[in-house]
Amino acid sequence: MPKATRIHEYGGPEVLKFEEIVLGDPGPGEVRVRHTAIGVNYADTYLRRGQWPTTLPTGIGSEAAGIVEAVGAKVSSVRKGDAVVYMFPVPGAYAEQRVLPAAALVRLPKGVSDAQAAAVLLKGLTCWYLLRETYRVKRGDVVLLQAAAGGVGLIASQWARALGAKVIGVVGSAAKAKLAQRFGCHQVLIGLDDLPARVHKLTKGHGVDVVYDGVGKDSFTASLDSLRPRGLMVSYGAASGPTPEFSAMELAKRGSLFFTRAGGGDYLADAKARAKGTRELFALLKARKIRVHIGQRYPLADAVRAHQDLESRKTSGSSLLIP
Repeated sequence: MPKATRIHEYGGPEVLKFEEIVLGDPGPGEVRVRHTAIGVNYADTYLRRGQWPTTLPTGIGSEAAGIVEAVGAKVSSVRKGDAVVYMFPVPGAYAEQRVLPAAALVRLPKGVSDAQAAAVLLKGLTCWYLLRETYRVKRGDVVLLQAAAGGVGLIASQWARALGAKVIGVVGSAAKAKLAQRFGCHQVLIGLDDLPARVHKLTKGHGVDVVYDGVGKDSFTASLDSLRPRGLMVSYGAASGPTPEFSAMELAKRGSLFFTRAGGGDYLADAKARAKGTRELFALLKARKIRVHIGQRYPLADAVRAHQDLESRKTSGSSLLIP
């Protein structure tokens, strides 16, 4: 029987259990995929901790690449043997095999490996809606990226640079600073202490046009204070905890700022939007304007360690589970 990592209760990484599952044949419109590489995302920890409540027990994980092993009735978009990748909102990607709708699958284009695809699809589509929809980055913009050496950060820095923006990254160590600079950041700042002053010095007192912040509580004030008047702060994650509650006057007194909490559930709910974002992402990959950095690979059975490393900020770039 195939195995999968599942949770029966909410809590720390120790609640992740690697166990046998019952997997039926694909029904109409469905396929069975044998996974070869599985993406690990910080959002997976929100589900595990109970921040995104669901019915228990449950699988975990939203993206993976693999090979189509069986095809149900009324499926014409893929065939047995096709190499595919997917992101799917119903958790369950941390598994050796999975049955899911054929409509969720994207066939891998030539030149994109299964590991690259699993490491980049969800993070890349996150970057797509952040840079192309939430705030449409254009040539000459100055962008500040918190956690610039993370999975989203390394992709976003390259994408923003390809769009003609000047990219300032924020990281937590000298080693991560070197990595962020290799992957698109024009300038990299280490730590949050006096960050707004350092940003304003780099921008000659102007501030940045937009901040992309997936850190949350710890970086919230520093991000706001780094913006130019009428700049936009885009919050898209909360690795250090949720952003604090604040009054609208905090935006007004800093120069009529804008603030939004962007979520993939809204920007990527439409199939046409996902297809558009995927096309743009794969085009940049094939043109080598975006390189994928896989910083960590773990056996599928070792998801506990993957989550421990992710939450202790020991990781850089993308992390994969390998069945």
